Amino acid sequence: MVVRHASRTQRVGIVGAGIAGLAHAWSAAERGHQVTVFERSSKSSGASIRNFGMVWVIGQPDAMQAIALNSRDRWLEAAQKAGFWIAPCGSLHLAHHDDEWQVLQEYVQQHQGSLRSKYLRLLDPDQTQSMTPAANPKGLLGSLWSDTECCVDPTSAIRAIPAWLHRDYGINFQFSTAVTHVQSGSVRTADSKMHSFDQIVICCGDDFATLLPEVYQGVSIRPCKLHMMRTIQQPDSWRIGPHLAGGLTLRHYPNFNGCPTLKSLQQRIAHESPELDELGIHVMASQNHLGQVVLGDSHQYGDQVEPFDTCDIDQYILRELRKIIQLPTWDLQAHWHGIYAKYTGGLVFEQLVSPGVRVFTGLGGNGMTLSFGLAEDAWDRWEIT
Repeated sequence: MVVRHASRTQRVGIVGAGIAGLAHAWSAAERGHQVTVFERSSKSSGASIRNFGMVWVIGQPDAMQAIALNSRDRWLEAAQKAGFWIAPCGSLHLAHHDDEWQVLQEYVQQHQGSLRSKYLRLLDPDQTQSMTPAANPKGLLGSLWSDTECCVDPTSAIRAIPAWLHRDYGINFQFSTAVTHVQSGSVRTADSKMHSFDQIVICCGDDFATLLPEVYQGVSIRPCKLHMMRTIQQPDSWRIGPHLAGGLTLRHYPNFNGCPTLKSLQQRIAHESPELDELGIHVMASQNHLGQVVLGDSHQYGDQVEPFDTCDIDQYILRELRKIIQLPTWDLQAHWHGIYAKYTGGLVFEQLVSPGVRVFTGLGGNGMTLSFGLAEDAWDRWEIT
């Protein structure tokens, strides 16, 4: 157990036991603080368990590379200590169109000599298929390999971490405990009890209404709904190997924006399949420890978010996935939607709203990848100020 002693021990309250809240709880406890985490549900059930389980380092901009790699290292440490499954599987971006292959080559060329370059390698079709049996060989031009990505099963991981943090760091978890009011120095819970703290961090994800709704007025943060699916266990212990993505993903993550051919790729997709842009669809696949393949996803923002899950979105996702990968079985075991908070002004919305009270949310689809690293960075800054 690492303890990074702060100048003085503080009582820290964390609101929310999703990945961001758990990351802040761990970082605070490592510095010797006394930490309590409040979670209104009996167990985590929000966006932190409704995702691919991808620690997706390659998707982060260059400025976040060091934080993303630190976050990856902390995931590996947490898995070893908390006892949940993790696979340092890497990732492949598959290219089935000339413009996709060109973007991948441009991306590698642009990063020659950088920190990122030592983790990247272009593969030809034969090399690609030696890395994954799932790559569709029809029209396959090659792929981009990155060895920095990891896979976890988000449900088991997020629900295993609290027991470990309580055991090793004495963190007090109060599940089924809704926080109804926050002010400098204290929080009030639904049972009318007041709890005193020196520092409070609010990690409530897409809940903008319950606590401090005035903070979000005028802030460029909005909910994002995504559709996802999971197959039944693949037969005969079949594995896809790395995380898999395709050309649609190149237009989703901003780290590819500097590639000259990206614009023509985007134009081709918009012309061929405008529904993909309308629904924010790009496709990826990962596989959990049970052999189930997780498939997705789509992105609908703000007023587009409805409680209804329309079947056409799932069909579009499956249609595009079948173009780039092949599975022994596509039979589905589950499908669901998740809603996360997306801050368009940066990678995270962090604000000191009153003395000792901070809001930390809006990571969008980067929560699983960056939360551990961002929490470390935040507590390093907060300890100084």
